[in-house]
Amino acid sequence: MAAESPGAGSAIAASAPPLSTVVRVRSLLPSLPPAERRVAQRVIDDPEGVANSTITELAQTCETSETTVIRFCRAIGFSGYPELRLTLATEAGRAQSGGKRDVGSDIRPDDPLELIVEKVTYADARAVEETAAQLDIMALKKVVDTIAAARRVDIYGVGASAFVAMDFQQKLHRIGRASYAWADAHIMLTSAAVLEQNDVAIGISHTGSTVDTIDALEVARGRGATTVALTNFPRSPITDVADHVLTTAARETTFRSGATASRLAQLTVVDCVFVGVAQRTFEPTRHALELTYEAVHSRRALSERRRR
Repeated sequence: MAAESPGAGSAIAASAPPLSTVVRVRSLLPSLPPAERRVAQRVIDDPEGVANSTITELAQTCETSETTVIRFCRAIGFSGYPELRLTLATEAGRAQSGGKRDVGSDIRPDDPLELIVEKVTYADARAVEETAAQLDIMALKKVVDTIAAARRVDIYGVGASAFVAMDFQQKLHRIGRASYAWADAHIMLTSAAVLEQNDVAIGISHTGSTVDTIDALEVARGRGATTVALTNFPRSPITDVADHVLTTAARETTFRSGATASRLAQLTVVDCVFVGVAQRTFEPTRHALELTYEAVHSRRALSERRRR
């Protein structure tokens, strides 16, 4: 298999869309103090309005002080409020010149069905695009390398994240990687307790605060296994027990349509990891895919088998 050219990674990074300030603020929202969180929510809800407001106006709107606004700016990586305003204004102009209509994601009681379809698909598409834009390629590479060299991979997730864990396990299993997906809290813990130093434990949690998943990763880490967290919030509790962190960019909205978007964002990262592992082990992967295809081919409808 041809080796990747030296400039390929930088070329991909250069072509990726810049990470939106709103996306970054949303990911840090749960970790902020209450007063700063009000400022953050204002930025998320009306970034263009914040760009056109003075620091005094923003502080009054958020029922806080100018000092808190400055602390918030520094907490999200800006030197001060002028830099935040300029960045928000630039991003608003870029969005308008791009010609994309922001239909929003919140479903209203009086929304017609065609608008609901538009809002759901818009939220899903944005979640995938923004996840790709903010994905840490170096962290992704480390996770891919670790999984490719692992004896076994255990994947933990509950609720909606359990379905993502099962999808990941099925993908890895099909290319001959020893992998297991667990959703029961007791089995997650017993699974983690028998891991070894050349194993990998992956915890999937949108909020990053699911106790069952965190506890399982902590036990796995205590056993010497490499731990990976897949979450929407880089400062959430699950990151404290993870050697590597991969993040998504999705938000919860009315009727939990955001839960759908977060699942698609998680699946996007899972697909990136899976393809990376398959690339690292190209020949064994191709052989395993051929074997597994043949194994399930007889289960297809008779008419399709005849066409082949």
